[in-house]
Amino acid sequence: MYISELEKSIFESLYDGVLIADKDCKVVYINNAYTRITKVRPEDIIGRSLDTVRKGSKLPEVIKSGRKLLGIRRKVDGIEYVVNIVPIIKNDKIIGGVSILNEINDIYKLVEELRKSNNTIMNLKKRVKQMENAKYTIEDIISSDAKSENTKELALKIAHKDINVLITGESGTGKELYAQSIHNASSRRNESFVPLNCAALDNNLFESELFGYEEGSFTGSKKGGKTGLIQEADGGTIFLDEISELDYKLQAKLLRFLQERCIRPVGGVMEIPVDVRVIAATNKNLETLVAEGKFRQDLYYRLSVATLNLYPLKERRGDILPLINNFLLHAQYKFNNKVEMSEEALELLLNYDWPGNVRELKNTVEFAAMMAAGGIIRSEDLPKKIQKEGLRKDIIPIRTLEEVVKQAEINEIKKALMKYGNSVEGKKKVAQALGISLASLYNKINKY
Repeated sequence: MYISELEKSIFESLYDGVLIADKDCKVVYINNAYTRITKVRPEDIIGRSLDTVRKGSKLPEVIKSGRKLLGIRRKVDGIEYVVNIVPIIKNDKIIGGVSILNEINDIYKLVEELRKSNNTIMNLKKRVKQMENAKYTIEDIISSDAKSENTKELALKIAHKDINVLITGESGTGKELYAQSIHNASSRRNESFVPLNCAALDNNLFESELFGYEEGSFTGSKKGGKTGLIQEADGGTIFLDEISELDYKLQAKLLRFLQERCIRPVGGVMEIPVDVRVIAATNKNLETLVAEGKFRQDLYYRLSVATLNLYPLKERRGDILPLINNFLLHAQYKFNNKVEMSEEALELLLNYDWPGNVRELKNTVEFAAMMAAGGIIRSEDLPKKIQKEGLRKDIIPIRTLEEVVKQAEINEIKKALMKYGNSVEGKKKVAQALGISLASLYNKINKY
């Protein structure tokens, strides 16, 4: 078998060891990497039979059978390596074979590097997930009212103690905001924050979502099974929102986890230890549900090691104005439109009782900013129920028809000027759009 100089130069550039033998199993070539790995010199092996110089070699077997062998582990004279062996075929005839060697040490190094890379990727994924799911801190909670300031102070104290937390409060008071803030102020801040709404899942799915399942546990289960949310939160925090909606039977399984700190996936037989902090939240009175037999008393005590109660917005009115200002800034950015709040509209918002709490206030400000004409939010831009409440409380005065017409004209002129501009040409277009003469437009501008 002849090996050209070009082929030799290619083989010499390889980091892996290469040995080539002819159909009679005589060695015709080895590269420098082969010598480096095996310590065998060319003059000691080339031209000689493999059975003599490399006892135990699988290359003769491959040359004879024509079947390749991959990943063969070899140890000769204390040197360990992995060999891939393939036949050399030309014109459908076997004319020899080649062995390609990799040092075990090199493979170990690659495996170790791969392990380190995988660990780095997993940590990055965890960090990204944590950042995505728990982006709020105590500093992000906008407040001015003394009750809110006290609540934030208590939340910080609770965060520094690695205990379970129960957050109570009406819908829209910011329970998840506080849950994220507690997580980010705790020693678990660099680990996962995994939220789960207990009311959003069917009871049949809840157990498998929370604890995971083994492959083949039920019809439709994923191949390889699935990791549960508790295990995904290992080292971090799991947030169980609307805990009061959890099925009574499933409450017992959650209680067992809180007691044992181990989970067993659906269909599994092994207990898996998990280190997770549990923060639960509810807008219902759990003590009442316990008395009614709808919530386990032992689970309630396990969850409420520390309790944080969030006041409704109507009981912390000092927060309303800073919240309005914050939501107004966000609305301006969202709609790319600078808007201001009229005194009358602001008075309505400050005196409304906000049954939907902060969430309702945010939606109201965004709605009003979208509806506002001429860059000013007026009482008529607010939702009808807030306007009705303002009328009931005599916050909105009954205006004369003359005043209503005057304000309507001012609004429309401002809108048109904003669109077409204050130049002479712009005012001509404004007059045309409003259906009045240019002289009338100037008169109304001067009048108003």
